[in-house]
Amino acid sequence: MIHFFGEVKKTVFTVQTSTPLSKLDIQKLEWLFGNQSKIEESVITDFFIGPRATMITPWSTNAVEITQNMGVEGIIRIEEYYHTTKESSDFDPMLSQKYFSLTQDIFTINIQPEEVLEIDNIATFNQSEGLALNDEEVSYLENLSKKIDRKLTDSEVFGFSQVNSEHCRHKIFNGKFTVDGKEMPSSLFKLIKKTSSSSQTLLFPLTKIM
Repeated sequence: MIHFFGEVKKTVFTVQTSTPLSKLDIQKLEWLFGNQSKIEESVITDFFIGPRATMITPWSTNAVEITQNMGVEGIIRIEEYYHTTKESSDFDPMLSQKYFSLTQDIFTINIQPEEVLEIDNIATFNQSEGLALNDEEVSYLENLSKKIDRKLTDSEVFGFSQVNSEHCRHKIFNGKFTVDGKEMPSSLFKLIKKTSSSSQTLLFPLTKIM
C-alpha cells in the first residue's frame, strides 16, 4: 500500500508498506517528515517530479533504515516528490521523471528481463558494449569458452570485464613504470600509497600538538 505525507503544492513523501500503518506509526512518520501530516487521499492528481520508479534512491534506503530504527515495521520504500507545473522540464531524465499523478501503482514496474545472450564473438561484443577488455583478456575468455565447451553469456563476459577492470585490479597503475627506457623502482600505485603513508606520518605529531 502507498501512503502520502506532506503538502501537495510543495513536497510529498510517498511511503510504500507491506502492512497497515498503526496510529503510532503515522505519528512517527509525520514527525520524521518534519511534522508533515498524512494525506488521506489514495491518489494525488497533480504534477510532480521525482525519482524513476525503477531506481530506488540512496535517500530512500537511508530513510527506510531510519524507520526501522524507530520501530516502524513493514516499510518497503520511501521517496520524495516535488510539486511542479505542466510545462516544467527542469529535471534530469536519467534520474527523475515527471508524474501526472501519484497513485497506488507509482512503484509498480512492468519490465520483463531480457533473454540471456550467448556470445558468438567476444571481441566484437567487447567493442560494441565498450567493455575495455584488452586482447589478452579476450583471448583468455575465448580459451575458457573452448575449455568448458560452450559459449559464454553476456552477463558472464560483462561480469568479467567489471571485476578485471582497471578500477578493481589497477593493472596499469600497478604495472611497471618506465621513463626514458629506464624502469622505475616504484609503480604509479606504489607512489600513491607512499604519499598516503607520508601524510599519515605527518599527522601523528600534529595530534600530539593539538
